[in-house]
Amino acid sequence: MKNANIPRRRILVVDDEPMVCDAVELMLSFDGHSVKTAANGAEALACLEGAPFDLVITDYAMPQMRGDELAQRIQARNPATPVVMITAHAELLAATRTPLPGIVMVISKPFMLETLRDAIRKTCPASPA
Repeated sequence: MKNANIPRRRILVVDDEPMVCDAVELMLSFDGHSVKTAANGAEALACLEGAPFDLVITDYAMPQMRGDELAQRIQARNPATPVVMITAHAELLAATRTPLPGIVMVISKPFMLETLRDAIRKTCPASPA
């Protein structure tokens, strides 16, 4: 069931696993969000050169550029863009107290649509950009 209480957002999803990108895109599109996907950090940065996104959702463990490195580059360009990290390593990152500058929220894989909805509510401003 679509959640009518969530304003529609423009969201960039970054993950090197195509099935994860597709699944997250499907979940977010279900609520009417406009979703673009990128397979790596460089592709994500190229996407960000165009129109701004309301939110970036990125994986942590990706080749060439980890999600936290991508978040730092995004924040340097546009500090108003929130970055949420999805990762299978959430517990390990928390246990080792790994600093994640630029990350506003960490979501542990696997996750449900309601978890994404909650992240959007918590990290995006009340009115769409």
